[in-house]
Amino acid sequence: MDVINGIFSAFGLSASAGLNAYIPLLVVSLLGRFTNLITLEEPWDTLTNGWIIGLLVVLSIIEFFADKIPAVNHANDAIQTLIRPAAGAISFAATTQAVTNIHPVLALAAGLLIAGSVHTAKAGALRPAVTGTTGGLGNAAVSVLEDIVAASISILSILIPVIIGTLLVVVASWVIWIMWRRANRIQRQQERP
Repeated sequence: MDVINGIFSAFGLSASAGLNAYIPLLVVSLLGRFTNLITLEEPWDTLTNGWIIGLLVVLSIIEFFADKIPAVNHANDAIQTLIRPAAGAISFAATTQAVTNIHPVLALAAGLLIAGSVHTAKAGALRPAVTGTTGGLGNAAVSVLEDIVAASISILSILIPVIIGTLLVVVASWVIWIMWRRANRIQRQQERP
């Protein structure tokens, strides 16, 4: 894995962790243990330990079901506010350390910010909108979609990182453009008498 692919991979895995904390860690663990697609350096090679993989499977199952049950999903999102950014930080640091000399603190901070931003958008904007418009009935379907997207991005971040990295840049640019347009529209409305 070269440096650019490693960095794109790290960004994709961190973004995925913002949707589901355990899926990208499980993907990294399984691919690191059973394939040569990713080689984790110490201390991140601990993720390939059988006990850690088993724990990640159990945590993935718990999060899968907790996120589908009304009311429990809101408590789960509150708990995951701390866990998802941490998982993003670990994913970023584990995958970049193998390919580049990025300082571990910088790698952890980048992963934390990326996963935290995705989680904030999900828990702070997307889910409340779905709950409000569907009376909570759409949350389970959206949660399944989030899990599929998290798994897909995690796997594709390892297999075709440049495409995922490019896609993330496009999506981030689009979100920034929408926010900029909205801020300009609000400002124009406030300036009117």
